[in-house]
Amino acid sequence: MPTVRDRFLKYVRINTQSDRASDSCPSTEAQFDLARLLESELRELGLEDVDLDENCYLMATLPANTDEKLPVIGWIAHMDTSPDASGTGVNPQFLQATGEDLLLNPAGKILLSPREFPELLKYTGQTLITTDGTTLLGADDKAGIAEIMAALEYLQGHPEVPHGTIKIGFTPDEEVGHGADRFDVAKFGADFAYTLDGGEIGELQFENFNAANADVFIKGRSVHPGTAKNKMINASQLAIELCSLLPPDKRPELTEGYEGFIHLTHFHGDVEDARLRFIIRDHDKEKFEDLKETMRQAVAAVNARHGIDRLVLDMRDSYYNMKEKIEPVIHIIDLARHAMLDCGITPLVVPVRGGTDGSRLSFMGLPCPNLFTGGHNAHGRFEYIPVSGLEKAVEVIVRIAQLAVQAK
Repeated sequence: MPTVRDRFLKYVRINTQSDRASDSCPSTEAQFDLARLLESELRELGLEDVDLDENCYLMATLPANTDEKLPVIGWIAHMDTSPDASGTGVNPQFLQATGEDLLLNPAGKILLSPREFPELLKYTGQTLITTDGTTLLGADDKAGIAEIMAALEYLQGHPEVPHGTIKIGFTPDEEVGHGADRFDVAKFGADFAYTLDGGEIGELQFENFNAANADVFIKGRSVHPGTAKNKMINASQLAIELCSLLPPDKRPELTEGYEGFIHLTHFHGDVEDARLRFIIRDHDKEKFEDLKETMRQAVAAVNARHGIDRLVLDMRDSYYNMKEKIEPVIHIIDLARHAMLDCGITPLVVPVRGGTDGSRLSFMGLPCPNLFTGGHNAHGRFEYIPVSGLEKAVEVIVRIAQLAVQAK
């Protein structure tokens, strides 16, 4: 019988990076490699209604083993990994956390250090699964998948543990913002669900950012610099001018908790043309709207200075804070909280400083808060997860299923 650790190691070796530049669904065909493996494993576990569709959404049902009328609970995780760091040739390894620097890669002298990542000190004496320092690990979110699969195996192997109907959903393209695009909530058929896509042990999240994307297109005028006076309009300089008008304290590297930000993620430019991409985030809806207005006013100010609309702003909302959809069904948060306490875990109720499939699904009619997987430092070569995180998440999933029966 494979352990949750065994499953995790198998899944992370499959490259499933998504692609922001792709218009297809899924954005990369490689995501089907993991989806087909999971489809086979779900069938082997005896789940019903196992269905992998043409867009790489995989769903399945674990039928109830009791006649009691119980809520249908869903468990959701995403199969893709971030395009921000290589996912090719992932080579996981086991290291003991000692409180000192950990050598990930002797050849590259790559260290995982508690001086840079102090959270490592929480796991002194424990076994970590790390990268070899050349790729991401993929705990985001293959840890969530492994934990769900291990919990299903436990429930199937312990029929004495009563549970209601459980729905499973594995999605593509969460990392590029499209995980919920084609998720069929009616077909899924759950009363509520949890995404397994959080961080350290104990995280319980039902608040996330309100989010918008803003693209700024700038048209300049290129003239030979020797004869440029009063003629040249440097698009890149206008871009710098725009950035100087944005509040310097509203950058992500200077914010935390509930503080919002305007983040410049891309800047491509020369004299003739420039393009900037920003993401705008805040948990508070009014402050979110204020940040968007700040962007509009900055663009307008640069245009006004130059007497012509050389800057064009394209700003679009992406998702909203799920809090307003979760508070009316706050019992599902209480259920998760009690499950964690029963498993010896202190719940860490913290806001998501990002997005999650659960946010969009909540607004699509499926209340869906987010639970921990145990992973740290997602999207990069210093990603790691304590083995205890994998194991504790499995315990919590099983305990939620049990408590749902007791709380009927």
